[in-house]
Amino acid sequence: MLKNIVVIIVFCLLAMACDSSGNIEKPDNLISKEKMSNILYDLYIINAAKGINRKLLEKNELAPETYVLTKYSIDSTQFADSNKYYAYKTEAYKVIVEEVKARLEKEKKEYEELRKNESLAAKTKRDSLKKQGNNKKDSIKRVIKSKGFN
Repeated sequence: MLKNIVVIIVFCLLAMACDSSGNIEKPDNLISKEKMSNILYDLYIINAAKGINRKLLEKNELAPETYVLTKYSIDSTQFADSNKYYAYKTEAYKVIVEEVKARLEKEKKEYEELRKNESLAAKTKRDSLKKQGNNKKDSIKRVIKSKGFN
């Protein structure tokens, strides 16, 4: 019985949450698609950073979400209204998310290429140092042989 009541209440709340006209009004302070894409990009990066080193952010008393809102001169209500609007307009939101995804993938490839190049440079340096070390050993052996210290 209680389970049925909970299901009915949840259903009623969902029904009330939906706009009865089947459409959502465009907010007066709607964030542009380009700016929204940049905001979402920054939020994805911040969430990744929080997942990697949350303690560092807390230690420095950084509030990443507040930083993003300040960076783009928006408030949380404007972001929430714009996000809700774009989420309702699924095609527009899909385009925004695809732009963010493409940007993240491009930067990931650039980062991987940079890591690969740095790794290659480090290997080349190690090989060079190793070769120099071998040359020094050989020159010492030559001196010893030439002086007759065998």
